[in-house]
Amino acid sequence: MALKTKHLLGIEPLSRAEIELILHTARAFQEVQRRPIKKLATLRGKTLVLAFFEHSTRTRVSFEIAAQRLGADVVNLDIEASSVQKGESLLDTIKTLAAMRPHAIVIRHAGSGVPHWLANHTEVPIINAGDGTHEHPTQALLDALTMTDHKGLPPWPNGLKVAILGDILHSRVARSNIYLLTKLGATVALWGPPPLVPTCLAELAQGVSVHRRLEDALDAADVVMMLRVQIERQREPLFSSAREYARHYCLTPERVALAKPDAIVMHPGPFLRGVDIAGEVAESPRSVIPQQVDNGVAVRMALLYLLMPPPAEVFPTEVSAETAPSERR
Repeated sequence: MALKTKHLLGIEPLSRAEIELILHTARAFQEVQRRPIKKLATLRGKTLVLAFFEHSTRTRVSFEIAAQRLGADVVNLDIEASSVQKGESLLDTIKTLAAMRPHAIVIRHAGSGVPHWLANHTEVPIINAGDGTHEHPTQALLDALTMTDHKGLPPWPNGLKVAILGDILHSRVARSNIYLLTKLGATVALWGPPPLVPTCLAELAQGVSVHRRLEDALDAADVVMMLRVQIERQREPLFSSAREYARHYCLTPERVALAKPDAIVMHPGPFLRGVDIAGEVAESPRSVIPQQVDNGVAVRMALLYLLMPPPAEVFPTEVSAETAPSERR
């Protein structure tokens, strides 16, 4: 099986089978992540361009590491030193990059829908690394991989309840996770400041519910995902101070205790200690935040492998047969 599209623009267009293929492939690359020497030659001769029009640490660096571990060359577009500063349009910038014949372009942009628009104007595969408040597909995939590491593979016998807390309205991470998790059969409970969690969000997918009481959102939750307040996307501040927000909405040990005893705690980062999540929660045994970052490399290696396949349609010999996805053997 292969992905039906040459681009990765979001989770919403993907089928469950495509999501499972990506996760299955990523599990093989998890094994590579644990090796002392992680370098492969799978994508030797391929070139990946990273075009980040918004600041990023985790996503940009993990894409770069993923490509390098597969043997690909990586070019980072320096936006501040590019022709964008001379007034060149975004479309002309991407067309210029595409004319240099890279094998894929990873783009992050503040405008919702920008990767989709660009995909209509180039034959080069476009990978969405976050577009405005719309989607962040690779984050949802690495989150799902982390959940399956701890909660097993779907279908889950007793279902899986994921509570997503915080600023849902402005979160592309929340949207991608909602689309992905409900396609895999999980239920999603949303909670946070009422202006940031409008009830219409329950209409995004079947299995999504909006709660006004934290106790209801966390009751029987298997996974607790905390999000930061994205002040940069708000037209007007909703709270007088970070202290006021923390008092009502920070994920504290007492609040985590409302979920299942074996519930894991997640955060896409960056997180603000003491504001959206308490330090003792982020460092607790429940927290899988470092594993999310680690899995981000494995997921992005899988996507690059699937979207920029090597000339021989076989899984790299550097990966053991036991871990290689059967679809690629």
